Amino acid sequence: MFLYVYKFLPYTIVEGPGERACIYVQGCSIGCEGCITPQSWQKRINQKINVKDIAETILHGPEIEGVTFSGGEPFEQAKALAKLGNILQKEGLSVVTFTGHVLENIRESSNVDWHDLLSVTDLLIDGPYMKDKFDLKRPWVGSSNQRYHFLTKRYQHIQSHINEIPNKIEIRLGNDGEIVVNGMIRQDDIKDLLDEI
Repeated sequence: MFLYVYKFLPYTIVEGPGERACIYVQGCSIGCEGCITPQSWQKRINQKINVKDIAETILHGPEIEGVTFSGGEPFEQAKALAKLGNILQKEGLSVVTFTGHVLENIRESSNVDWHDLLSVTDLLIDGPYMKDKFDLKRPWVGSSNQRYHFLTKRYQHIQSHINEIPNKIEIRLGNDGEIVVNGMIRQDDIKDLLDEI
């Protein structure tokens, strides 16, 4: 089984609680206006990675507490991500899943793969990004409509003070000189930041 990946970070501290790996899947049919990664929307092959191989990469990579599934839209590759999440949870890692769908629609869906992905998710962050509701006051989200769902006990300890967790960004310089920014920031702010650099 394969995942189509836009980008993979073996280590990050801005894509969910604690130290994590993050997989940005390729493909999104929602296409929120103002999305920070519109280049991940197309359902083309950027990187095709075997689920077992990426699990091994994560498990033998930097010491982390969990993995984040972002996108693109993770529920468009729910079957592969559910399998990966199952492997990683058996090794003690947590799973955070971002989605432009809302939890109620996922739960009401007849799509078994969606339910399987939900079943391995500790923290679901749902809702489409809405440009007119732009808000970076809370961690890991970009608009005020987006919600946190603590589906297991794993992160319930942060639920009462989640608004106190600061939003952050990371700036990485690749071997080829490419500058990559991740975390919650507006597209215009990225451009301004890169122009200053």
